[in-house]
Amino acid sequence: MSRRDEILLACEKVVAMPTCIRKAGALLDGPETDLVRLSRIIEHDPGLTANLLKVVNASDLASDRPVLTANEAMEVLESPEVLRFFISTGVAPYYVHVIAGYDQVPSQFLQHSTTVAIASRELASALGLDAPGHVFTAGLLSGIGKLLLGAYVQVDMRQILHMVFDEGLAFDRAEERMLGINHAELGGILLERWGLPDALTRVVCHHLRPDEYDGRDVVLDLVHVGNVLAKMIGVGLGADGLNYEVSPRVVERLGITSEVLDTVSAEVVVELQSLWDLFLECSDDFCSV
Repeated sequence: MSRRDEILLACEKVVAMPTCIRKAGALLDGPETDLVRLSRIIEHDPGLTANLLKVVNASDLASDRPVLTANEAMEVLESPEVLRFFISTGVAPYYVHVIAGYDQVPSQFLQHSTTVAIASRELASALGLDAPGHVFTAGLLSGIGKLLLGAYVQVDMRQILHMVFDEGLAFDRAEERMLGINHAELGGILLERWGLPDALTRVVCHHLRPDEYDGRDVVLDLVHVGNVLAKMIGVGLGADGLNYEVSPRVVERLGITSEVLDTVSAEVVVELQSLWDLFLECSDDFCSV
């Protein structure tokens, strides 16, 4: 069995496990459910967002149109009783406490994922684009493949870093050469198997190499640049660091300038400061629930 086949087999056994599950569960178990606070937790956690979208899109609750954001899913579920059922059934026995291979503890993964999401959304705003509402969700879920691939990356990290630093390969291309798959492709496959809509899975799958996507998707372009910008800001960086390619075609298509990047970076940093308490609550080291 090839390494790729081994990884894809493991992928079939993974269930999304939200980092903030205990905090969300505590809110639902309180005398009065704080749906605003609960929505904030779900919206900024990639595991919980993926679980919520998986459940809603697979149920009879969704309309003919796929549900693409956490807020839309919350509106569909409405009742705190249904939300409580969703969260309780979404708890998986499998949970990666440390993102092995990428040297990211859960709080760092959450911080980076959220930064990509905010940067993608703010980039659309700065460029005056009428981007679809799921740009935030797509950015939030973009790195989810690391949750599974990290264990394999850890085993071959020395060889992967040799390819990156001595041969000049981008980190995802080194992953692919060593393991037969990169974390973006694996993330897309994982979300597809969870039943998430194609509008999300294709962005996650191609966000590191948008030029390989056969078509034009403005959300894909925004998340590609949003991911790069998040790494430039330096939030939640792991062992892969800044070692990824930037698509000149996407930069040209979007009309990215240094002024736009500076503006977006400033907006992202301000919003991240308002979310710092959430990062503390949702990290394993600080979550008190």
